[in-house]
Amino acid sequence: MALMIPEGYSSFLTLRQTQKAVKIIKDVFEIELSKLLNLERVSAPLFVYKDSGLNDDLNGTETPVSFEFDGRRAEIVHSLAKWKRYALKKYGFEPHRGIYADMNAIRADEEVDNFHSIYVDQWDWEVVINREDRNIDFLKETVRKIVCAIHDTWEILNKTYSKAQTSFTHDNDVFFIYSQELEDMYPSLTPKERENEITKLHPIVFIMQIGGKLKSGKPHDGRAPDYDDWQLNGDLIYRFEPLDTSIEIMSMGIRVDEKSMESQLREAGAEARKELPFHKELLSGNMPLTVGGGIGQSRLCMLLLQKAHIGEVQVSLWPDEMRAECEKNNMKLL
Repeated sequence: MALMIPEGYSSFLTLRQTQKAVKIIKDVFEIELSKLLNLERVSAPLFVYKDSGLNDDLNGTETPVSFEFDGRRAEIVHSLAKWKRYALKKYGFEPHRGIYADMNAIRADEEVDNFHSIYVDQWDWEVVINREDRNIDFLKETVRKIVCAIHDTWEILNKTYSKAQTSFTHDNDVFFIYSQELEDMYPSLTPKERENEITKLHPIVFIMQIGGKLKSGKPHDGRAPDYDDWQLNGDLIYRFEPLDTSIEIMSMGIRVDEKSMESQLREAGAEARKELPFHKELLSGNMPLTVGGGIGQSRLCMLLLQKAHIGEVQVSLWPDEMRAECEKNNMKLL
């Protein structure tokens, strides 16, 4: 995606005010999310061994940053989706209680633009559930709680910075739609274009069932076959007025059980993974059933502060040409 330049853009916060506002958002959202989902903060790894099977391959095309350590290949994490299930088991969490962690990653082959950086910061969270919780209604209930946490954070932020409400919706009602329904509505559009169109009608949307092939023969978006259940997952997207488009805030799902992992590994042609330690434990029934996801920290700051570039709320590397173009158009990169 090319750099988008919003006409007449200017931030209502100075650089120093922005840094303070980012801290408020991160501090408050952690509290609100923990309260609504019964979460405890834990420390998390920056890297894992490649042969552990714990790293995620996201869309299946990203190459992790890696290095040798003690004779083994280690990788910077892409997310903590699998590691969190190990942690929940190790710490002995009971159903409907869980953990969250700050996840920091480097995605060196990311195509940078207004929303994407080679530096990734997100809240990775995971909650133990019962088998009877593995359904769409429970998924929707969890999404609504997270949207409430976002809205509550905005309200507290707005008490400090009165202009923080600019163009941000006050409503926290979520519109749920299956990815196939969305494709049926806009069959000639790309998945990203469909997201843009649906958020014109509904400012907060959760698109469900991502990973499996649609009638078109393609999935709405790629998903690794070994963490989300493709029938019980989705993406949370908001209308983003500064760029007149949509912004993805969270990817989440009820995680695979033995049956869905077996099926998805087969569909993805990745059955060799069944020999990895994590996959063996899960397929033998030794992992807790969970729901979890990743919430973009910088993306959430962009949304609540109505910033037009992710570099306005995080420090990263940008091409010199992009940095110069942003400077010319009042996008003050940190």
